[in-house]
Amino acid sequence: MTLRTQFAEADESPGLLLWQVTNRWQAAQRAALAPFDLTHVQFVLLASLTYLAARRDDPVMQRDLADHAATDPMMTSQVLRTLEQKGLLERRDHPDDRRAKAIVPTESGAALANRAIVAVEACDHDFFAPLGAGARAFAGSLKRLRDR
Repeated sequence: MTLRTQFAEADESPGLLLWQVTNRWQAAQRAALAPFDLTHVQFVLLASLTYLAARRDDPVMQRDLADHAATDPMMTSQVLRTLEQKGLLERRDHPDDRRAKAIVPTESGAALANRAIVAVEACDHDFFAPLGAGARAFAGSLKRLRDR
């Protein structure tokens, strides 16, 4: 029995190719982040928090962070707990809503995010180097898929 696919060859499937490339990219990122004792999702949330906190006047809430990083809210909550236990972020009382908590990177958390982003961006540079000048167009294509 054969697989009933529309593709003559597996390498023609954009979904399969994306899956394969994503797995290789994630493995490269895991290796780049290992010296910082951060998983990739921990890095993304810590870096996103550091980014948002520096650019906003209003407090960063958990839902803001999950929206920015495009992460599942429940998983975001679990990862934030781990980052808090590591002393990389704090939950503070929200200035306008007594029931809510604002999330703030600690000084050591922001410093770690800034050290780790150098490794992450170097990893990305090496990983996407084969695309050459097409890397910018590739990123544009990824944005179109993300935003649809």
